This record gives sequence, C-alpha cells and structure tokens, in this order.
Amino acid sequence: MTQLLQEFVDSRGVQLGVDREAGVLRGVKILGLKSRNGRSYLPEALSAAAALYEGAKVNVNHPKGNPLAPRDYQDRIGLIRNVTFRSGEGLFADFHFNPKHPLSEQLVWDAEHAPENVGFSHNVQARTRRQGDNLFVESISKVQSVDLVADPATTRGLFEQDGAEGAAQKTDADKAASGLLEQLTLEQLREGRPDLVDTLRGTLRDELLQEHQDLHGELNRLRASQQLQDRRRLALSLLAESDLPNPDVGDGWAKTIVSEAFMQSLLSAPDEAAMRKAVTERAQLVESARRLDSHGGRTRRPTSRDQHLSYSGDPLAGGRKELSTSDFVQAIT
Repeated sequence: MTQLLQEFVDSRGVQLGVDREAGVLRGVKILGLKSRNGRSYLPEALSAAAALYEGAKVNVNHPKGNPLAPRDYQDRIGLIRNVTFRSGEGLFADFHFNPKHPLSEQLVWDAEHAPENVGFSHNVQARTRRQGDNLFVESISKVQSVDLVADPATTRGLFEQDGAEGAAQKTDADKAASGLLEQLTLEQLREGRPDLVDTLRGTLRDELLQEHQDLHGELNRLRASQQLQDRRRLALSLLAESDLPNPDVGDGWAKTIVSEAFMQSLLSAPDEAAMRKAVTERAQLVESARRLDSHGGRTRRPTSRDQHLSYSGDPLAGGRKELSTSDFVQAIT
C-alpha cells in the first residue's frame, strides 16, 4: 500500500566536508536502510529514489499545521544535490545552504563540532509491505519535503514533540484540523489537493486489486478441492462396481488391493475412461489371484477329455485320427 512516511536521519558518525565560502556541507546522510521508526528500506528502493531527492528544497523546521502546506520564504535555507546511494549505508548528498541565512553560522558550527545536530526530517510517499511485525519500504514515489530540524531524537512520528507544551500544541492543532476536515468536501479536495486525490485513488485501486487477487486465489483453491472430492467419489463408485474394497473402511488384504498409491493413480488419471480401465485391470488381477488361491496355488491340469480333444473317432475302433487346426478350434469353441 502507499503511505506518507516521515523519517529522520542525522550525520552522527559521518565525516562532513564544510565549504564555508561555497555554502556546502558535503556528504550529509539523507536516508539509511533502517529508520528510527522501525521501517526497513530495500536497497533497490533507495537506489531508485536518489533521483527524487536531487534538487529537493530544504526548509528550517516542520511546517505548521498540514505537513504538505506551502512553506514561508524565510524558512528556505538551501537544497540537496549530488545524491548517491552507498551500498549497505543509504543515501548521501551535498547540502547547499544559503551562507547569508540567519542560521548558516549555527549550521556550520554544528557541522564542524557536533554533526549529530545536523539532521534532516523529510516526508515521502512510499509503497510499503508488512511482513509480521516488520514494515518494508519497497519503493519511494515522491519526496514531499525535506526539513532541517533540532532535537532530532524526539522526532519519531508526525510532528511528535517532548513535554506537556508540545502535547497541548498538538491537541489544539488536532482540534483545528478536525474542524476543517468536517467541512471539507470532495470537490474542495479535488481542487485544492488533486495529488492527494490521485494518491487515494491509487491506494484504493491497489487494495481492491489485492483483494480481488486474494478472492480469486481462494476461489481456485475451493474449486480444486471440490474437483478432488468429485474425482474421489467417482473412484469409489468404480471400485464398488468392480466389487473392489472401499479404501476408507477396509483393512488388511483390502488395503493391499486398494492401496494409497493406487488411489493416487486413480485421482491423477486424465479422465474417467482411464480411471475405469485402471479399476478393471485391478479387478481382473484380484480375480486371477483368487482362482490361483482356490487351487492351492497350482494351475489346473487338463482332464482326460481335454487330452483327447486333438483326436477324432473312436480310438478303440481304430478310427482315431489327428484333428486339423480348424477342427480343433471348433471343438474347443
């Protein structure tokens, strides 16, 4: 699904290159493979997102109210350039800042003496996938904003702050936002935030598509189960027609006659004709075994009459002669 995510990353442990005259902090960290919010970014997602961060505007602090609201001009301090992906680490870039900005001296001092204070908090639209308790970010579709923030350790959620004052400010903002949302119409949303409408439409489409795929898969499983039951009923019916035992209730010799392997061969037969042929052959084999067993395991020897079938006439009267092939066939028929 597509979500609006906020992530913070500082330059702790990163060697920054400070160019005061050009107004550049080189090698700042933009985004890592593992966020403080517990999200895991796939390496291919960050590699593909490098171009989206290129030229991203950097503002001081979070916007007030709506996280996607326009920013004040005095908040703008610079932009991101030369974004690269480092395998096993994340996204890095050069932060080009306005050396005339009121906060530029503070920024340079922090970069030289306390790089952990140089941190960015940014909002992105991303496609995510949940697996158990883990949330994986599979792709980043849009970079909404990049903000230079203080007290980064408290930035774990959307505009989250420490202390009772921050909680009170958040409560007031929530009440104001709730009032605006109650009065918001679909037409106003389409006119004012067409991008948000498109995002919602895409999210809904993806969710409906996934639900359709899940239902289609479940339907196929039910159909396969029903077909298997139908084939098993047919197999049992054919066994009954040929006086073969039912494998579900038989035991001992019955289990040998209609084994599990034999039942599997019936169920995997291409059609009813093949199933019927296999059952008939098994019935004939069983019948042959029964005849053999009824004669003590020995084939029946010919009778005296059988021995004289190949001759005609009365042997006592001297009229016996050997039959021709056609006469022999007629005699035994």
